[in-house]
Amino acid sequence: MRPARALIDLAALRHNYRLARELTGAQALAVIKADAYGHGAVRCAQALQSEADGFAVAAIEEALSLRAAGITGPILLLEGFFEADELALIVEHDFWCVVHAPWQLEAIERAQLRKPLQVWLKLDSGMHRVGFFPEQYQDAYRRLQASGKVEKIVLMTHFSRADELENPRSEEQMAAFAQAREGLHAEVSLYNSPAILGWSPRFPALQKTDWVRSGLMLYGASPFETPHEHAARLQPVMTLESKIISLRELPAGEPIGYGARYVTDQPTRVGVVAMGYADGYPRHAPSGTPVAIDGQPSRLIGRVSMDMLTVDLTHLPQAGVGSRVELWGKQVLASDVAAAADTIPYQIFCNLRRAPLVYSGA
Repeated sequence: MRPARALIDLAALRHNYRLARELTGAQALAVIKADAYGHGAVRCAQALQSEADGFAVAAIEEALSLRAAGITGPILLLEGFFEADELALIVEHDFWCVVHAPWQLEAIERAQLRKPLQVWLKLDSGMHRVGFFPEQYQDAYRRLQASGKVEKIVLMTHFSRADELENPRSEEQMAAFAQAREGLHAEVSLYNSPAILGWSPRFPALQKTDWVRSGLMLYGASPFETPHEHAARLQPVMTLESKIISLRELPAGEPIGYGARYVTDQPTRVGVVAMGYADGYPRHAPSGTPVAIDGQPSRLIGRVSMDMLTVDLTHLPQAGVGSRVELWGKQVLASDVAAAADTIPYQIFCNLRRAPLVYSGA
């Protein structure tokens, strides 16, 4: 059996969820959209169900799969509904629903519902993807209240640059939100993962948040490009690993892999690993990207192929066929691999495929 696999530590998942609560003192949604960022939404939800205040997914299809698996807690649809006829399913399965556009508001006003909705009303405070503009926000709130179709409204927005801790944009968005919701008496949801880790301790008095949305941090990866004291407390949840399946002893001056992107500059022991971009490892990871071989630091050399990649074993004389290779995890941080490949940990997690998920810590 091919040795590539992703080990998922559910105890680390719970640790990271508790950290989100600790840092903010707020109720926390566990964001498990996109199959829990590649970690397996059902198993992650099951691991958190006894303590999570709720879950968040992108769309109703993801929410329905969780209900089918026995997840009974609140589930928020972060993009709301895409068609008005989804409202019946939202009511039937007790989903919470983001409302971010005038057409959604109008659909709710026209709908015949068996019971009222739980709505999270989204403000566009400067992200400029979705959400009501500030001048529309209070009217949207009043219309929802007057519709008779809504039991509860939570006020929310989303920060565009919260991972840039010295950038004033988050403060500007915070101020825009405070002004737009002035006089509205409702619970508030403000912080995503970078805001939980980096901004919530800085704004305890300026803007209270009742709910936070823990996404990337739930899986133990830092959203920041530089070290941060709270991000350092996260525990990686996924360890992507495989094994050396072939060994090459090459003299200096020999090219390795497609395109001859790496040429040995000395006699080199090359390990071939059963892992490639078809598994989700980033194809553009350059030579020098960190790996660990039997717990010892090493590096990628040569271009990543569909099913294989090559690593440097020259300084590891005991390593060979069968040696364990950590591509990212508790020793090799996913954020470091992502940075080397000029991408972000969100993407490399979500791109994971083919390698089976193996769970522990349930």
